[in-house]
Amino acid sequence: MRSPQSLRTASVAIAAVTALAWIVTAALGLNDQAAAAMGFIPDRFSGGVLAHPAVLAVLTPLSSTLVHSGFLHLALNLLILLWCGSWVERVLGTGAMVAIYVISAFVAAAVQWAADPNMNVPMIGASGAISGLIGAFALSFGRPRRLVKSERVNRWLNAAWLLAAWIVLQLMTAFLARSDGLWLATPAHVGGFVAGLALQRPLLLWRYRKA
Repeated sequence: MRSPQSLRTASVAIAAVTALAWIVTAALGLNDQAAAAMGFIPDRFSGGVLAHPAVLAVLTPLSSTLVHSGFLHLALNLLILLWCGSWVERVLGTGAMVAIYVISAFVAAAVQWAADPNMNVPMIGASGAISGLIGAFALSFGRPRRLVKSERVNRWLNAAWLLAAWIVLQLMTAFLARSDGLWLATPAHVGGFVAGLALQRPLLLWRYRKA
């Protein structure tokens, strides 16, 4: 399989912008202020009002992807973004990869709001958007088992299995994180993954519609 080096320009661009945003805020000592101003706060969509300046609420599902709690949080997200994003870009195209990233960010935020609409703690990080890329990656490169005669049903069963495995993984990770006093936006991760699963097939068919 050829390296996707030449085809991952959008993945690298998103990673570079994300890294630069964290470097600037960390260097200026503004991580907390950035989280409060750019993070996704579900309560803002439930009638809550902030007492400080902030990005327009409707834009925060995207702006929150530029804010991270620390270097390890950023590094892990960028590693997964560059790996999964580059291969999704190779299979589906640059536009499709960016679409999955952006749509997954908004779906992740919507699911997090639905799970806790009055939460007033900022949700930060690109994990929800990247979860969408992971879902598209898993569906693109996973080989569904032939459980029934229908190829379409086998694809749906494979997607369901991937989703179930992802949910279990997220619940286990959240449990371990809470034991260490950390908080993870598990609903957002699941929502982003679902978005990636749902978008992969239509975008794949669209790219090769004339083949």
